[in-house]
Amino acid sequence: MSKHKGPPSDTVVTIESPRFDRPEVEVRASSRRKKTGTAHWSGSRIVVQIPGRIKGRERTVFVDDLVERLLTQRPQNSAGDTSLEERARVLAGLYNDGVEPNSVRWVKNQQARWASCSPASREIRVSSRLRQCPAWVIDAVLVHELAHLQEADHSAKFNAIADRHPRQADSALFLEGYALGLGLRIEEGDVDAPSD
Repeated sequence: MSKHKGPPSDTVVTIESPRFDRPEVEVRASSRRKKTGTAHWSGSRIVVQIPGRIKGRERTVFVDDLVERLLTQRPQNSAGDTSLEERARVLAGLYNDGVEPNSVRWVKNQQARWASCSPASREIRVSSRLRQCPAWVIDAVLVHELAHLQEADHSAKFNAIADRHPRQADSALFLEGYALGLGLRIEEGDVDAPSD
């Protein structure tokens, strides 16, 4: 008969419920741990080990930082600009009449937009917040931005191009809920005006 070995007796375990932007987190605070913290996946849960002396706001920030670092190391989240740009080029061939952007990149400064397009320079920028989303959502956002390379506004012609992605409406609904869960107010405008 095997015994299930739990955390040491000097460890206090708390469970943080899943949130919209991250899974359930098990926090193990140990008096043996003095300075450093670690985080790892255990099934669909993240287990964080921290020093027991850390309390209050400092504890929250410490745990959130470890969880965020682990989430960004997931294979689907660590793909860089090159992978995103390659995906956009494939989607351009499928849905945008082969009209391709000059560049596509992840950005961290999109506070009120999921993505943006500058038709004049043919640049597309995608909020790094979307790294947590399913691939089909990111694809739909890319197709939406690619459509702006042909139609700079949100006209009927634009929508006819953007809606070639079969899950465009599902993506919009998903992103509405995602914004609500993150407490974000997302702007409608995603096309940058040409600079004079």
